[in-house]
Amino acid sequence: MAQPTLVLKPGTAWSDAWRRALAVAPEAFREDRVLNLWGGAWQSDGRTLPATSPVDGSPIAGPPRLDAATAARAVRASLDQHRAWRRVPLPERRARVTAALDALVEHRELLSLLLVWEIGKPWRLAQADVDRAIEGVRWYVENIDGMLEGRTPLEGPVSNIASWNYPMSVLVHAMLVQALAGNAVIAKTPTDGGLACLTLACALIHRENIPVTLISGSGGELSEALVRSPEIGCVSFVGGRDTGARIATAVTDLGKRHVLEQEGLNTWGIWEHTDWASLGAVIPKLFDYGKQRCTAYPRFVVQRTAFDAFLAAYLPAVASVRTGHPLAVAHPDDPLPELDFGPLINASKAKELTDHAAEAVGHGAVPLFRGALDPARFLPGQDTSAYVAPLTLLSPPASSPLYHAEPFGPVDTIVLVDTEAELLAAMNASNGALVATLSTDDPATFNRLAPQIRAFKIGQGKPRSRGDREELFGGFGASWRGAFVGGELLVHAVTDGPDGERIPGNFPEYQLMP
Repeated sequence: MAQPTLVLKPGTAWSDAWRRALAVAPEAFREDRVLNLWGGAWQSDGRTLPATSPVDGSPIAGPPRLDAATAARAVRASLDQHRAWRRVPLPERRARVTAALDALVEHRELLSLLLVWEIGKPWRLAQADVDRAIEGVRWYVENIDGMLEGRTPLEGPVSNIASWNYPMSVLVHAMLVQALAGNAVIAKTPTDGGLACLTLACALIHRENIPVTLISGSGGELSEALVRSPEIGCVSFVGGRDTGARIATAVTDLGKRHVLEQEGLNTWGIWEHTDWASLGAVIPKLFDYGKQRCTAYPRFVVQRTAFDAFLAAYLPAVASVRTGHPLAVAHPDDPLPELDFGPLINASKAKELTDHAAEAVGHGAVPLFRGALDPARFLPGQDTSAYVAPLTLLSPPASSPLYHAEPFGPVDTIVLVDTEAELLAAMNASNGALVATLSTDDPATFNRLAPQIRAFKIGQGKPRSRGDREELFGGFGASWRGAFVGGELLVHAVTDGPDGERIPGNFPEYQLMP
């Protein structure tokens, strides 16, 4: 029987989402653009650039990019807000943040739909991003009193520069906790996506008289204001190592508080392991959102003598991974599709990743698995240039970016090793990572090898994540600079404690574990 032709689920078009956003927050949106939020008001400044959705290449709202001088004015205005806000009593701050969370809950589905169109998240993962932000901040609302005991807000606002992949559960979550702790907050819209979702979220937050600033612009043009301005009390960054290194240099020179989460090659080691059923069950989950997240596992380091058994578990699992149009259904009443991932963030990233893979194969990597996009999961004739099917390469050459850097896409690489020393060297290839996992049958072997793996969190046969609520998070080596976060450490990172305090983190002058 022929498969039915898919259609866009009614009510989920970009035009539907845009019309709903206009109705919910008319102060923040215009018919043809979004506004910047600074100085306590929505501003129609900035040069709007065109943008397209990774879902199908169609036009969506582009960022209204400010120039450096306007960004500097926005920072100065935020300092005025900060000085007033830090004097607001905690019960009042808690009440306002709670009201903002209630508003986010009310518009949960619209925020999720905007994420689907802007950054290509499947419906399940888009909703999870929104939910994690809301539930995470509620935990802080309930527990903030003890975290702030003996502490005061910073002398200036917190500047947030984050990547596009988790606009709600990372960026909005951080902003609300920073505000709860008594700071005004500034955020730069990620260049590659999340503009409308963040604008709507900030509109709901701003209505509760929480001092939030949201501006768009190029990192190079706005960095002077958002990183080097003397008004800034702390810089919080999530992104790549190149940009992070430049910011690290600036904040270190200025002696400024900072939290810099950078990429690392997270690895999964296989050594003296036989529980292949458990490994096979987790493989598809590792492809959530096409591995476009900081805690993805793109590298498997496998004991050579177990490689055949590893492949027997791995190949059927990776073949079951589902990708397609996140909003395409066979019948209008059908639920949205259950997918592991949709498109990558844009067609340029898809081409870059495909080119890297082809170059690696050309220099000796062995393609073990090459998936294909199933036309039955897409709309007829749609643009699929941002989609990449799963690909697995054995032994990428050391000259390839796929050998030492995080691909941020659905490409796995496998390295074979014969000794424990080789295992550890391969798992530490990127000079620090955020997470790692070691699968081994012997707990004593795990306990002996795990401390030698340079990752902040190490799973014993299970994946690790960034974590929520009280779970701490950080990184070793080049994967992290500055204060660690999570639980009370997130609050401590954006507040001042006793004189001479050394907060846990990875700093040039010291490294202090919690």
